[in-house]
Amino acid sequence: MSLTYIPRSLEPTLSRAIREFPAVVLVGPRQSGKTTLLQHLFGAERPLVSLETPDVRAAAVGDPRAFLDLYRPPVVFDEIQYAPNLLPYIKEHVDAHRDQPGQFILTGSQNLLLMQQVTESLAGRAAVLKLLPLTQREVAGEPDRPLPWEVERPAPAEQEISYGEVWEQILRGFFPELIKNPGRDARLWQASYVQTYLERDVRNLRAVGDLTLFQNFLRSLAIRAAGLLNLSDLARDVGIAVNTARDWLAVLEASFQVFLLRPYFVNLGKRLVKAPKVYFTDTGLLSYLVGLHEVEHAAAGPMAGALMENLVVAELFKTSLHRGEEPTLYFWRTAAGSEVDVVIERQSRLIPIEVKASATPRPDMARAIAAFRRDFGDRAAGGYVIHLGKIVLPLGNGVLAWPLAAL
Repeated sequence: MSLTYIPRSLEPTLSRAIREFPAVVLVGPRQSGKTTLLQHLFGAERPLVSLETPDVRAAAVGDPRAFLDLYRPPVVFDEIQYAPNLLPYIKEHVDAHRDQPGQFILTGSQNLLLMQQVTESLAGRAAVLKLLPLTQREVAGEPDRPLPWEVERPAPAEQEISYGEVWEQILRGFFPELIKNPGRDARLWQASYVQTYLERDVRNLRAVGDLTLFQNFLRSLAIRAAGLLNLSDLARDVGIAVNTARDWLAVLEASFQVFLLRPYFVNLGKRLVKAPKVYFTDTGLLSYLVGLHEVEHAAAGPMAGALMENLVVAELFKTSLHRGEEPTLYFWRTAAGSEVDVVIERQSRLIPIEVKASATPRPDMARAIAAFRRDFGDRAAGGYVIHLGKIVLPLGNGVLAWPLAAL
């Protein structure tokens, strides 16, 4: 299979934002498909100018007014973080033409620096959207497919994916380049991606001095994926200060390599002070960082459960962002040891989800969901056990076993 373009769930939201805001900022990790998406939707009506190219960047930095006069709206400026000095002049143009939507589309892959600059220059003038690697529904060609709890009578999609194919996808990951070109060597691509990420993105951030030590930090964090994050233990294992570990984690979050899940508490303050769980936005990069490249080792190894959980949580995280929404995802854990992998807060309801790296769902897999529902009563929905099999199966008390391929 070789596809020229994979439809993205973000398309309707992006098109709407272009009609309503003078500027749109599209952020996400490198190679997540930002440029391809914009060329597909708007390529015929606006030029795309990459600011990563040294000569173009020099022109933008050297004479921003002349540069903007040369590239008049509507225009796309790709990798705007390389020429942040353009932003005040873009603001000036936007303010002079506030009634004209869709003047500028700006893209970037360094959220920390870019968003600070955008906030200072374009607050209230720009819509900010995020594009991460592909979701399962995008890969399947169903970018608008609802999640099972979003419809009154959920029915699984017609997906015939074997147990082995699921693990192959986990190891390969969801970056468009590897999905569109199944013949590409995934490990070679992932090694190149990590090196490019370190050289281009991380080197530009002042918080990181030693790239080799930072790469050790990244690999140590990968080993802890889908687990509670103890920064003190992580810092000690890598040989850095806790404050350094905190800064480097912020770098990884800002560049969309990882995200955190907070525990669910009714008291919002408690959510901020309890230990979070850490996940990688792409399971392929996670697998590469922990040294897994064979299906048999991944499926039967000690990280099988963490990889499967990371896949499901990342799928839900990406799905929300690709709809233009901020994810409302949490986990739940009690002092007695009961834990639900994911809790989705949807309006006034809580949807508990357990993830199992098994193709044979059983009623006892829903035990933690039952404990969660006892604690939260009417606010808690029935719940789901996501598994690697192919069947939808009632597990009792309103809990459904649901196949991963149909999520």
